[in-house]
Amino acid sequence: MSVFGSMDISSSGLTAQRLRMDVISQNIANVNTTRDENGNVYRRKSVVFAEKDITCFSDALSRASGTVGDGVKVVEIVEDTNTELKKVYDPSHPDADEEGYVSYPNVNTVTEMTDLIDASRAYEANITAFNAAKNLAVQTLQMGK
Repeated sequence: MSVFGSMDISSSGLTAQRLRMDVISQNIANVNTTRDENGNVYRRKSVVFAEKDITCFSDALSRASGTVGDGVKVVEIVEDTNTELKKVYDPSHPDADEEGYVSYPNVNTVTEMTDLIDASRAYEANITAFNAAKNLAVQTLQMGK
């Protein structure tokens, strides 16, 4: 694997974790949103990752030998429809149903903060790997002097 290949892998991880942090921030920002632009209750979103596709024969050969990956990509952003919405009794709320209950998003702030810490640590790990590859390239160039 080349130095630039490892930089590509780290940069794909940085991009993916940045998007994950953006989605988590969106979830936290909408923790009390009872109605979106379509009139529906906001649902928690999460990011689905997958390994990048192989693009050339040398990448396929390296992958077959089990020595190298191609990085990560975001496949989709999915809404959590499995977790139930929170029901709060507040008959004075404009979004209350006929029984007086208001449906709030299925966003748990503790879970979101835990995911945010996880994403930021993964981001930091990718920065460390990228800087290590960069330093290796710089030291290699200095050997030629």
